[in-house]
Amino acid sequence: MLHHVEIYVSNLEKSIDFWGWFLKQLGYKKFQKWNEGISWKKGRTYIVFVQAKKKYLDVSFHRCRVGLNHLAFHAQSKKDVDQMTENLKKKNIKILYLDKNPHAGGSQYYGVFFEDPDRIKVEFCT
Repeated sequence: MLHHVEIYVSNLEKSIDFWGWFLKQLGYKKFQKWNEGISWKKGRTYIVFVQAKKKYLDVSFHRCRVGLNHLAFHAQSKKDVDQMTENLKKKNIKILYLDKNPHAGGSQYYGVFFEDPDRIKVEFCT
């Protein structure tokens, strides 16, 4: 089982707004908060977001570089995916592969891909 994931972000406040909203929808609870970071927990697993130091902000994140490509979260149903997609649109969050949704991952796939404020790809799927 995954213990935790720690992600450095370019703007902690924007990340708190985005991830706080999204993770709350999935049943995560705020776990820890300090000046440079925050975490949310569900069960025994937690996700941490830390403000990157200024000297490391010169190169932005890109999912095609070596390292993290995306984070994927389970949806309980297709209805949940559809509701999340509508909520993302209402919040003006960039949805990826709009022309292929909800089957962007193939004909047997049902989900939605979108980006966080640092362009980290997020997936919500059945």
